[in-house]
Amino acid sequence: MSVDPDPRRSQPSHAPYRVGFLLVDNFTLIALATAVEPLRMANQMAGTELYSWSLLTAGGTAVRASDGMVVMPDAGLGEEDRFDLVIVVGGVDVTHSFSNVEVRWLKQQARRNVLLGAVCTGAYILASAGLLDGHACSAHWECLEAIQEDFPRVQTNNHLFTLQKTRMTCTGGTVPMHMMLSFLARRHGAELTNAVSQMFVCDRVREETEPQPIPMLPRLAKLQPRLAEVAQLMEANIEEPIELGELAVLAGTSRRQLERLFLKHLGCTPSRYYLRVRLNRARRLLKQTSCSIVEIASVCGFVSATHFSRCYRKIMGRAPRQERLEAWGTDSDPAEPAEPKPILSSSGEALRRASTEPTYGTIRQPNESG
Repeated sequence: MSVDPDPRRSQPSHAPYRVGFLLVDNFTLIALATAVEPLRMANQMAGTELYSWSLLTAGGTAVRASDGMVVMPDAGLGEEDRFDLVIVVGGVDVTHSFSNVEVRWLKQQARRNVLLGAVCTGAYILASAGLLDGHACSAHWECLEAIQEDFPRVQTNNHLFTLQKTRMTCTGGTVPMHMMLSFLARRHGAELTNAVSQMFVCDRVREETEPQPIPMLPRLAKLQPRLAEVAQLMEANIEEPIELGELAVLAGTSRRQLERLFLKHLGCTPSRYYLRVRLNRARRLLKQTSCSIVEIASVCGFVSATHFSRCYRKIMGRAPRQERLEAWGTDSDPAEPAEPKPILSSSGEALRRASTEPTYGTIRQPNESG
């Protein structure tokens, strides 16, 4: 039986509403915690077991979170199948962190009319199972483009979260808490939800349609709102870049003034900033999708793959092919014996696993040895 988040069905049954959290390798612990805790607190504030939850993995074995911590699940897939809601908890390197086992099980849950959800990058896994086709979808900005390119039938958006009758998806960080608070509000009303949010010292529940912030834009908006407006236009027009003169007109300023703003606040010309925006998107597509370099060059607004490769090597310091190999493996001979892997600390292991992420190493630290 599935219970959708409909305010007309606000009265829970005597049995607790059963929630399964499917953890995949490299899931983010903060996304899991902020999704579970509102359910725990709802039980506490109501003084009764409104909700029960189970942590699940494909084989019922321990799974490592993105911070290196190892989490032991309650059950494996198939051991405990009676759920009202299943939430996929994604995280780092999501395109390589799941298998057909999870996909088949999620499809089985969909056939049972279970409400399906995803937090952080978990929407990519639902999309891989074909379970978001025709549905609106929110996901962490870092994997949103991968979903758009690999699953064009999914109706992606840049909202913090999307709460529908049969699907609920959200971005990462602390946003799962806000999605779950909205979910609670639709099932139980404002009194319980307000009590839960107050216990978490949450001054407001964020709205579903609030846009997730694009990196750099919040800081730009504080420095110079007009500059932020132009940067947002650049982010939204990558496949067909807008000419600098047209950008100036849209922002209500002159081309010369726009150039001065970029140099003053960002230390580069508008053209160089726009190029970096396009190359950063290309980097995410190289690391997260199987799109060819020719396809990536096209969707990122380059006239040819040669021009794209030249720009990428100049700005990013490596060829697109090298970027792809780092994320998807090397050309080493599989017959050769593998070198033993060094034993790493939890933090070292977490860093190694994060090396395939598009944001890895983008903020260079000064050389401390000097």
